[in-house]
Amino acid sequence: MAETYHEDAAAEHRAGDGLLTDTRLKWFGIAVAGGFTLLIAFIIFRILSDFVDYELLRAIFPRFIGTYIDVLVIVVVSSVLSLIGGVFIGLGRVSKTKFTRAVATCYVEFFRGTPLLFQLFVLYIGLPRFGIGNFSQWGWYAGIIGLSLNHAAYSGEAIKGGINSIPDGQMEAARSLGMSYISAMRKVVLPQAFRNALAAVGNDQIILVKDTSLLSVIAVSELISLFRNVNSNQFDAWTPLVLVAIAYLAITLPLGKLVRMLEERAEWGEQR
Repeated sequence: MAETYHEDAAAEHRAGDGLLTDTRLKWFGIAVAGGFTLLIAFIIFRILSDFVDYELLRAIFPRFIGTYIDVLVIVVVSSVLSLIGGVFIGLGRVSKTKFTRAVATCYVEFFRGTPLLFQLFVLYIGLPRFGIGNFSQWGWYAGIIGLSLNHAAYSGEAIKGGINSIPDGQMEAARSLGMSYISAMRKVVLPQAFRNALAAVGNDQIILVKDTSLLSVIAVSELISLFRNVNSNQFDAWTPLVLVAIAYLAITLPLGKLVRMLEERAEWGEQR
């Protein structure tokens, strides 16, 4: 009797779905994904076969290697500085001291509320009016400072969220064992907070890589500026664009893979 009831309920449920059933939805998703994949594959094939000048590609490749190394240096330095700054901003955002918390909040609101391009202009054009940065390579340093300050705000918010996700009992237990606030934060709270904030921090670092494309406006030689130079001289857009795409993917794909590996390792650590 119970089996008959369940079969009737399932039949009514299937009938209520109308044309949209689980199986049809599954195959519809497969069809859309397959069609999209074929479209992208066709576009890439047309670009590589009809629009890319491989002689020009070989000629400009050494210049791209040099610029690519410069971008890597900027990314590594800015990432390290933004993560260090993000830790201090995150700690400031959860500070018990109102003044410290207010300063950290103002920092985050300013750097998240204004465009990165505006911040780069302030550093590159504004600071030299105060006698800061009056030398030929200032654009390179201004770019690193701008990227670091901007992404420290986003990393700080991610770390703040990670800290807030830790139960208050963790801190209370650490303090009850005689640990100072700093020791409890460093040994108990922050390791767990980093684990919870890893995805957000990793995504922000990937965005930082792509934000290096804005540095061309402050006279920093990067991949997009090199594309513009080649395009203006050779009147060929697709050949340098292919190199630019490969260069960025060569950074972001391994970085994304690294973040996923760290997330899996963190989840494995939680299950132990």
